[in-house]
Amino acid sequence: MDFDLMVGVTPLLLEAAWVTVDISARAISLGFIVACVLVFMRSFKFIPVQWFARGYISVIRGTPYFVQLLLVFYGGPALGVRLDPFTCGVLVGAFNIGAYMSEAIRGALESVDSGQSEASRSIGFGRLQTLTYVVLPQAAGLMIRSVGVLGIVLVKNSSLVSIISVVELTYQAQRLIGSTYKPFEIFALTAVMYICIVYAIMGIVELAYRRATRYTTLVKRVQ
Repeated sequence: MDFDLMVGVTPLLLEAAWVTVDISARAISLGFIVACVLVFMRSFKFIPVQWFARGYISVIRGTPYFVQLLLVFYGGPALGVRLDPFTCGVLVGAFNIGAYMSEAIRGALESVDSGQSEASRSIGFGRLQTLTYVVLPQAAGLMIRSVGVLGIVLVKNSSLVSIISVVELTYQAQRLIGSTYKPFEIFALTAVMYICIVYAIMGIVELAYRRATRYTTLVKRVQ
């Protein structure tokens, strides 16, 4: 194994790894907003709005992310939509992961006993107050972990944006292999960086989960 080569290419891979983190963080943030909108649309009383949300989720979940990426990047100009590779990667990633997040969020909200909402409404809480103070605190734990898992999936899927020439971790690794002819060393180092990113996300998710469920855990211990 050529350790000198690995040390030499590390700065280049770290720079590309930051692009992976950047594109993933932007996609997750925007995807969460998309997911919240879809959850709201699914609960809307106007039936066509519900159908649109369900149809969108079905189409996104029923087609590969890779195909969606190519469709938007190469097919978009035919419809007058021209995006640079980075923006395309962020937007496609966001609208893809948003469909999955919406189901995770909706599942977490529906896991809360309906009697909780009925009790809060009976003491004068409005719908928004019930959601904010009663439903969300109880659903937060499940929601955070589900969204965290999807965030990890998105980070791994971000390697696919290399096909549209975004210089992220996988793309940079391929370029270095082409000039060094050392695939094992380059890909081994790339894998380590992906593992570090994934474990960093897992740590953030676990910290957020503990903070969100600290009062629930305290109540259980008291009981």
